[in-house]
Order: sequence, then structure tokens, then C-alpha cells
Amino acid sequence: MAELFEADGYMVRQKVMKILGEEFHIYSDESMQSMIGYSKMAALKLKEDIRLYSDESKSTELLIIKQQGILDFTGGFTVVDGQTGESLGTLKRKGMRSIFSDSWVLTDDNKNVIGSLGEESRGLALIRRFIPYLTILFPQQFLLRVNGAKGAVKYTQKMNPFVHKLSVDGVKSSGVDPRIAAAAAILLIAIEGKQSQVS
Repeated sequence: MAELFEADGYMVRQKVMKILGEEFHIYSDESMQSMIGYSKMAALKLKEDIRLYSDESKSTELLIIKQQGILDFTGGFTVVDGQTGESLGTLKRKGMRSIFSDSWVLTDDNKNVIGSLGEESRGLALIRRFIPYLTILFPQQFLLRVNGAKGAVKYTQKMNPFVHKLSVDGVKSSGVDPRIAAAAAILLIAIEGKQSQVS
């Protein structure tokens, strides 16, 4: 199994000031000495097609994350294992609920809800809607919970004007499928991060 999927925690880093496309480097920890994953999101596409690789050479494709709707960030993103082609589920933003706090659901191929991804504090989430710069003092934190898993994966956003980081903790100990945890991390930094930059 890929090193990324064996890790209990890691950090995703994105350079914010890029002109064409978005790149995400995944490191084993904050020291950024050991890269364990790489993802690229092409610019100017009607439907996002995000690929996650083991490294920058793109020799091993780990995950495919495909947007279902056109130019619709509230639409679902289907997650597929890049090695086996297995469908792992769909992560979809909850429309009206995400107005007050960023909230996603995880569904299976039959559209049954099997998990949730949402901000840990709804109170802070609401305050950030009115004072966006509070994210610097009080970073967004998300919890991923999946039916049948004993715990939750925790995601913490760390943003500044030039670099956007997302720390991921508790993957192995939560019992959540590490592939779903990694897909959620990429979507949080790519989609939620893009919306935070716009706001």
C-alpha cells in the first residue's frame, strides 16, 4: 500500500499565487522533508478532474476525484481508486447547510449517506462568515466521520496570502478508509480553499 495510505497524519501544502492550475504537495509532517503524495488540478476546466499520485513523477496514480456537475462546487465529487478502479463513494457539499458552516456528506454508489465532513465548531464557522480574516487566528477545523469507523479524521486549515496548508491527523486510529481521508483532504484544500480565497 502507498506510504500516504499508511500514515496516521500528514500535511498538504498548496502555493496560492499560481496562475495556471493548482498543485498540492503532501508531506509526512510539518518539516516538509519527506513527500508522500502529489496532486494537480488543471486550470480552466468545466468539470474538475483531480488526480492524486505517489510523487511528482506521476508514475503511480493513487486516486481519481471527478466532479459530477459542470462549474458547480456544491455538486458531488466521485472518488475512485487509481489502481483498482474501485468506486469509493462521493463527497458532496450540503447546499443550504454550507451557508452557515462548510458541510459535506459521503455517499455510496446507491446514494446512501455513509459519512459526514464538517466544521468542528459551528459558532466559529458563523463568525468567520462575517469576519473572514479570523481564519488566521482561528483556523478552520473539520472532522470526517464514516459509518462503522471508531473515530474521526481531523483536518486543520492554515492559510496565509502565499501558502495554504492543511494538516491531517488521526487517519489510522480513526478506522476511516485512508483513501477517503486523502480525497477529503484534497477537496478541502482545493475547493474550500478556493472559496475562502474568493471571499
